[in-house]
Amino acid sequence: MSAPMHTRSTHSATGSVEVRLPWWAIALPAIAFAALLLLIVGSEDTSVATADPAIGRLFERIAALVSG
Repeated sequence: MSAPMHTRSTHSATGSVEVRLPWWAIALPAIAFAALLLLIVGSEDTSVATADPAIGRLFERIAALVSG
């Protein structure tokens, strides 16, 4: 009886690995980071509205949505 012979794979070993992530694997951490950043910026006492009124209104709306 002879032992089965193992053949080598035809894939080239270039050292690169292809990884495919689902869309939410990138989107969810990015959204969480943005939400935490907005909470940190919104909780500071400095007035963002003096730099640009539109940004101040945006932060006020986001704070209103988060708070209730």
